[in-house]
Amino acid sequence: MPQSELDDLTDRLARTRWPAGAPGDYGITVDRVRALADHWLRFDWRAHEAELNTIPHATTVFDGDRIHFFHARSADPEALPLLLTHGWPGSTVEFLDVIGPLSERFHVVAPAIPGFGLSGPTTRPWGVQRVAGAWARLMTELGYQRFGAQGGDWGSGISRALGVLAPDRVVGVHVNYLPTPGTAEGLTTVEEARLAKTMRLAANRHPHQVLFGATPQTPAYALTDSPAGLLAFLAEKFDTWADPATPVPDDRIVANVAHHWLFRTAGTSARIVKESAPAGPQPPLPVPLGVAVLPGDIVQPIRPIAARTHDIHRWTEFPRGGHFPALEVPALFVDDVTTFFTGR
Repeated sequence: MPQSELDDLTDRLARTRWPAGAPGDYGITVDRVRALADHWLRFDWRAHEAELNTIPHATTVFDGDRIHFFHARSADPEALPLLLTHGWPGSTVEFLDVIGPLSERFHVVAPAIPGFGLSGPTTRPWGVQRVAGAWARLMTELGYQRFGAQGGDWGSGISRALGVLAPDRVVGVHVNYLPTPGTAEGLTTVEEARLAKTMRLAANRHPHQVLFGATPQTPAYALTDSPAGLLAFLAEKFDTWADPATPVPDDRIVANVAHHWLFRTAGTSARIVKESAPAGPQPPLPVPLGVAVLPGDIVQPIRPIAARTHDIHRWTEFPRGGHFPALEVPALFVDDVTTFFTGR
């Protein structure tokens, strides 16, 4: 990263025009964002670059747009390739704590979704289905005919779409996010509560999804011009979507925001909502599915509903963790993913 970019970031953060405070339920507080901004000012990007460079990585270009991917091969040449896909507001920073442990058993490929972080801005639409097709092509170019797929948030939808697209190649899909709206008879009390929570979310989409689904370019100007604005917008999700018992470390929050800031992807990463619509129901998943259920996540899946369209081979109720398990509970995440894919 050119030093001029880092100097510009420091200058902009130091000159932030802070808004007046507001009640706590109005959004992320000024005190919290100020603390994160101070952390960002002390954040050592060069040390972070060095961390990134400990993992083998490369870039390719599909349809005119750049795709960056980490590629950590196992010492075992016969290891199963494993494709990891992040979500929003994340980036491949989500996987920095798990790529090493997973590469002990798998050839790990972790690409940045086009328009996110290290992949840089996009020039054309990239919805879930198109990303899934690009991932199949990427694995072909890397020489992997059979592989597993794992994801959360958008990565969950992309991984499942990949399983539908290439069932002869995808040996299984593991997800840590699986909304299951619908109805079912004979649900337990816990499942009824989960269904009610899911239906509330379905009826009241997050405000950013409504905005991104309609006019993602409009907030892009502010998010691309103000690092403090981008920090507040993304950090609110990391704070509120994580399990309070396992918060995402501030250093990882700042690193993730820095990826979107320095590579100018605040606006293009927002487009995936609009470019994936109309979503509609996905076809039944024709490959085995593993599900990690996180108690602190936005929603928790309901197994009887999920089983209608998924061949569930593993269902794990985590004791803790939220929307970002690879950052919140990396050891539990690695263990569950490894157990699911071992022997496939």
